[in-house]
Amino acid sequence: MRLAVLGAGAVGPGAAALAVSRGHEAALWSPRGGGTHGIGSSLTVQGALSGTARVDVAVDVARAIAGADAVLVCVPPHALGPVLRRITPMLAEGVPVLLAPSQSLAPLLLDRLLARQGRHVPIGALAAPPVVAERLAGDELRILALPERVEIAAVPAGAAPELAALCQSLFGMAFLPLSDALGAALAAHEPVLQAALVLGNVTRIEAGEDWDEHARLTPALCRLAERLDAERLDLARAHGHAVPSLTAALHRQSGVAEAPLPMMARALAEARHTPGLRGLDAAHLARSVTYGLALWLRLAAARGVPMPLTGAAVAVLEAMWGTGLSADDLLEGLDFSQLPKLLRDGHAR
Repeated sequence: MRLAVLGAGAVGPGAAALAVSRGHEAALWSPRGGGTHGIGSSLTVQGALSGTARVDVAVDVARAIAGADAVLVCVPPHALGPVLRRITPMLAEGVPVLLAPSQSLAPLLLDRLLARQGRHVPIGALAAPPVVAERLAGDELRILALPERVEIAAVPAGAAPELAALCQSLFGMAFLPLSDALGAALAAHEPVLQAALVLGNVTRIEAGEDWDEHARLTPALCRLAERLDAERLDLARAHGHAVPSLTAALHRQSGVAEAPLPMMARALAEARHTPGLRGLDAAHLARSVTYGLALWLRLAAARGVPMPLTGAAVAVLEAMWGTGLSADDLLEGLDFSQLPKLLRDGHAR
């Protein structure tokens, strides 16, 4: 198969290399162009995957998508809306689009954009990316981990098993179908972990210090993360989803044995340095707050599910950053009163 990978930070090239290692072709495109700078016709890969992966670097997105059997979108959440609007007119009828990871309820935004044109495209919502990677240089990257399995949902919901099989063919690991895309939004564990880390290390962040996330995940912050996670799990259950706990998700993502969170944090810190945030840039919190915690609060309010600690975390973070962090552009035009139907069937054509 030919896979078009849109996004060239670390996950995009890593996913492209993984797909190529399994006998597929991959085209790579960067929204701003900088991500593909230094990549000629191949990537040099080390770590959990090693070797050379031939890729087709596309200078424009239309060339990347042309002739693709599947499109993988892996851009930061603040760039996801603009990228989806840009590519919608170029998507071929019936060719799957995979969001890796899916952010907020972005699958419904893409479906609404397609519905305006009367077209159907199965949309996959991955709860986590298929690789954990870091860029070492222009054409060099290290695959830090390959998750054991990844949850995937779809719009329309019934397409999830088919898209799970597609992703397993592309990337090799097991993909577990979820009943709807809300499950993918609630399965993400990063917002919980990042909120606890930021709340406990804000002075380091503000001072621009070099600090390691897992080394600073102290027992007190682990307790905070676990309390936040308990609210996420309660919300998921209220919406009919059984999603992995924080420790289970960390195990799947990193391969570190599941254990009490402080023990896992020590093991992760010993395995590699994971730089923490530097500077009070609101964009740094977008992934965890705007497209995570704030969305969960909206969903909780609709179902009457109490999330007091999550609400307090968002309020405190907004106070410290001195700005609002809840404006989710991926929810634009979404009718929450129709959410169950939209998750099941998508928008009317």
